[in-house]
Amino acid sequence: MSGLRSASDLPTALIPTVPYEVVRFTLPNGLRVVLSPDRSAPVVGVAVVYDVGIRSEPEGRTGFAHLFEHLMFQGSENLEKLAHFRHIQGAGGTFNGSTHLDYTDYFETLPANALERTLFLEADRMRGPRLTEENLRNQIDVVKEEIRVNVLNRPYGGFPWLKLPPVMFDSFANAHDGYGSFEDLESATVSDAADFFAKYYAAGNAVLAVSGDLDVEEARRLVEDHFGDVPARPAPTRPDFSEPDLTSERRNAYTDPLAPLPAVAAAWRVPDPIASVEEYLPYVVLAEVLTDGDASRLVQRLVLKDRSVTSVGGYIGFMGEPFEVRDPTALLLQAHLPADAPADGADKVLGVITEEADRLAHDGLDPGELARTVARMGTHLLRDTDAVLGRALRMAVVEQQRGDAGLVGDLPRLLSAVTEEQVRAAAATLVAHRRAVVEVQPGGGTR
Repeated sequence: MSGLRSASDLPTALIPTVPYEVVRFTLPNGLRVVLSPDRSAPVVGVAVVYDVGIRSEPEGRTGFAHLFEHLMFQGSENLEKLAHFRHIQGAGGTFNGSTHLDYTDYFETLPANALERTLFLEADRMRGPRLTEENLRNQIDVVKEEIRVNVLNRPYGGFPWLKLPPVMFDSFANAHDGYGSFEDLESATVSDAADFFAKYYAAGNAVLAVSGDLDVEEARRLVEDHFGDVPARPAPTRPDFSEPDLTSERRNAYTDPLAPLPAVAAAWRVPDPIASVEEYLPYVVLAEVLTDGDASRLVQRLVLKDRSVTSVGGYIGFMGEPFEVRDPTALLLQAHLPADAPADGADKVLGVITEEADRLAHDGLDPGELARTVARMGTHLLRDTDAVLGRALRMAVVEQQRGDAGLVGDLPRLLSAVTEEQVRAAAATLVAHRRAVVEVQPGGGTR
């Protein structure tokens, strides 16, 4: 006998590191640049990531980071409103931007021969967006409509990503509504926008990443030509957003008139994704072990066996971004209950989660469970960075937050190195006194 209890005792096969070619340099104005050539298709992905997000918003200006993202598309130093749209689409490209807890990104995918065009466009708005009263008022209305569509008039709008943070956290930075209140948005001024740009949109507070069909020396020359004369401004010092862990359960419940079914979500703090990555990664794996696919622990128990929920999901980070978030963050689990769920249905679901986490911590994983989960996660990571834009975006954020864009190719291997003992230890921390809980109660009406 070998002494192995089961196949789960065998080490999970390590996923090889993907050797993406990465060239990194910094311009005199502080702009960090990442180039990753890939000649497999005549396209390029371009991403500019600024180190400012929802957590950076000042009190009284909720939603401002997202509002400013909109303003960056309303013309720039040398281009009129909608010119960015016209030049990118005219070259056969696509573009967008998005606001996150810890960063804001702007990105394009274009034919390779249009690289210089997009570099000019990004550099021009890095010098200065067209901040006018007309543009500001127009985009405030656009953002308010987005809130109506995505939150106020949608079942489960803001659940749980907007609803859990104010239960879990105490500081304004971590707890406030990142979409913003109408009152705060309407009180924003052009002066506020100019101050926000001056503070956070410095070249030294940004990373430019280009991936795809490019010649490194030519791309470097183009970057220097277009971004080299962007004025240097000091990057702001990032505040300390840390908060102590919970020592007792926190709960909140609210009625959603549009929700057809009750729902519940719970969150537990996890280790610092940057400073404590070895302790953090087992939680990323744990979330998948618990909820990803029909073979996962909570799907098997809650959906297929007990039939006490209609769906269950889990992920790391309030916006579901395990490798693009800083501390503090959390592991989230959420479930929708059937219409005939008992009054204590949410408590029973939470009880099952505690049982399954405890069983995992004490009994370990089933044969092949860890290997299967990690292989699926690695496949998803590789798929996400196979496209040149996905690679450029992830490299830009990883470079900004971790100082090493090349880590993108090593993430699948790092996940595959997580051991069963580490996952079991992580599961043991999913206890009731460390969790924040939000319940949604259906209102049975319409707005």
